[in-house]
Amino acid sequence: MAFTYQTFSSSMHFYDEDSKNDGILLVRPLLHFSKEDMYKVCKVGGQDWVEDPTNQSLLYARNRIRMSLRSLSSYTFKSELQAVISACRKTRAFVDQFCTKLMNQAVTIVHHGYAIIDLEILNPSKMADLCLTKFMTLVLQFISQRQRPVRGSTSKLLLEYIRTFPCKTSLTAAGCYLCPATRSKGTKILVCCSVDCPFPSKMESTFIHSDAEKTRSMPCELEQIITDGKLYSDHFVPDASDVYFLDSTSESVLTEAKRLNIISDSTYRNILLLQKDEIEYFKARIEDDVECESKDEVENITTCSNEPLRPGQICYFMSRFIVRWSLSKNIPVIPIPEKSYCDWVLEGEGWHHHPWSCTLSHDMVVEVRHMIESDWLYLAKLLNHASLDNVHQQRICTACESEQSSVNRNLYLVYLRFSAERALKLLKSIPVAARRSLPVLVNHQGLLLSIPSIGFKNCPCLTVSCIFKPRVPLGGGHSSFMQFL
Repeated sequence: MAFTYQTFSSSMHFYDEDSKNDGILLVRPLLHFSKEDMYKVCKVGGQDWVEDPTNQSLLYARNRIRMSLRSLSSYTFKSELQAVISACRKTRAFVDQFCTKLMNQAVTIVHHGYAIIDLEILNPSKMADLCLTKFMTLVLQFISQRQRPVRGSTSKLLLEYIRTFPCKTSLTAAGCYLCPATRSKGTKILVCCSVDCPFPSKMESTFIHSDAEKTRSMPCELEQIITDGKLYSDHFVPDASDVYFLDSTSESVLTEAKRLNIISDSTYRNILLLQKDEIEYFKARIEDDVECESKDEVENITTCSNEPLRPGQICYFMSRFIVRWSLSKNIPVIPIPEKSYCDWVLEGEGWHHHPWSCTLSHDMVVEVRHMIESDWLYLAKLLNHASLDNVHQQRICTACESEQSSVNRNLYLVYLRFSAERALKLLKSIPVAARRSLPVLVNHQGLLLSIPSIGFKNCPCLTVSCIFKPRVPLGGGHSSFMQFL
């Protein structure tokens, strides 16, 4: 258990793009005290205390283990068990710090929502399984924004994949899609969110808050507390030579502890008996629960999982993108440029105000979903308005209804081609696998309005922003595992 740990709420309040998610810093100052010690402290000080009734429930493994340990209360057993815990704590502190340093060197986070791992810097063939598993877990948890770590067969599969150099294949695991990065010759791996993977049904894809809900932000002192905590805990991180279980699996820790004389034969046997009882209990619970498995445990959050969004609201899309949109009062329009559209910018001195009749209204509700293949094809069609179908032709004509409809229509076509050409150029710089997790805005009829990450807008009236700001930072936030002697 960590001495300090930073946890993050699944329902955050983002009031603007500069909002910070500091989460909650949990500190356990009495972690090294036994329950008996705390009882004595309270009694001597004349202080009342509160007992958590769930601590007596046999539904929880930790309670069953605690109760079983009461019959093994000899001084030798307690001291040897504490020695194993201390060695595990040292190992965890070392691995956490090692992975943090390595992520700063070998991982590049792209603001479009994906990561690139440099295998030449990572050098996975030289890393211990425990360090490499932790490293990959942190990267995949960051990209997928899942709390559950990678375990079991998935962990072994990842280890085999990441150690293949150069990388030539792709893999889907833990809500992420991994593949060789373009033009890297397999020396770099792309990690992006897989929108087709099942997500927990309780995981909400969007959190929306209006500007009227503003409250005071988190005290800035928290950042200083975390900084000081990191500096302090760094003094407790051992060298690799002092870490006993770096090359051990969870199944072999006890065997290694016995080999190193950290625990005696009797303590080793007693712990194995406790482990056997717990495994049998677990198997019995699994058999009882097979017929009662909920059909709603997971659901596929597909590319069509739309969320409503009104003007001025902030949409936190899939715990990673802050999306907001509004309508401009004065519509900037540009005359037909003589040079390539991509040589122009959509903002700046080249624009002048022009009357515009737009079909979008301030009370309109748009939907946010993942980008799909038809969005790319639609952008390609916009480059040649002759290839647009009747629905899109009608939309252009409706948008240009004014006294100077022909002028407006030409300006609107220029704008669409301009925006589409620039968007396609930017999309080509984003890996295909990463494009699918980009948020897009559509109207209730499913027509594409905007791909904010690449600046595309189907109407010059729209003002859209999209900021990549994951709920949980890379590395999972601050934690420390101090050594109590």
